[in-house]
Amino acid sequence: MKKKPFSRSSILFVVCILLLIIPQTRKPIQVALNTLRVAVWSPGVLDADEQTQLLPFTYKVRTLDGTPLEAAIGKGTVTFISYWATWCPPCIAELPSIQELYTSYGDQIQFLLITNENPEVVKRFLDKKNYDLPVVFPRMQPPKELFERSIPTNYLIDQHGNIIIKEKGASNWNSASIRAIVEDVLKR
Repeated sequence: MKKKPFSRSSILFVVCILLLIIPQTRKPIQVALNTLRVAVWSPGVLDADEQTQLLPFTYKVRTLDGTPLEAAIGKGTVTFISYWATWCPPCIAELPSIQELYTSYGDQIQFLLITNENPEVVKRFLDKKNYDLPVVFPRMQPPKELFERSIPTNYLIDQHGNIIIKEKGASNWNSASIRAIVEDVLKR
C-alpha cells in the first residue's frame, strides 16, 4: 500500500502549532488573534438589573513616577478603569482603542489603567508603543464589585458610581457605539 504525502492543510496545521509553541512567535500571534476580536467586538451597556451601584470611594493608587494619587469614584466624575498588563495579549490588542478613547475624552473622563507590574517595564512598554495613557499602580484592594482575576477587565462607571459597562477580554473601546454610550453618560 502506497503512503499518501501530507496534505497542505496538515502541513499548515503543524506549522501553526509549532509557531504557537515557540515562545518568540506565540505572543505576536496571540495579539494578532485578539486584534481580530477587537475589530469586531464592542461592549454594550449592562441591563439596568445587571448594573452594580458602587458606594462612593477613593481609589488609592500611585502614578508611573511613584506619586501617590487618590481617585474619587462615584463622586461626580465618569471613570474608565482598566485592569491590564504588558504581557497580556488581549490587553495589548485593545490598548490602541483605549488610547484613542483617552485622546478624545481624557479631559472629561477619569481614566485609570491599573497594573501590578514593575513600573520600569510598564514605562518601556508605553514608550515603545508611544502611548500616553494614565497608568497607575494600586495602593489598596479594590471594592469587591471591582475585583476580578482575569485581565483585561474594563469598567465604565458613571458619575453616581453605577457600573454601566463591565467587559472582560479584548474589546474595541473606540467604536461608534462606545462613543455614543460615553456621550450619553456624560450628559447625565
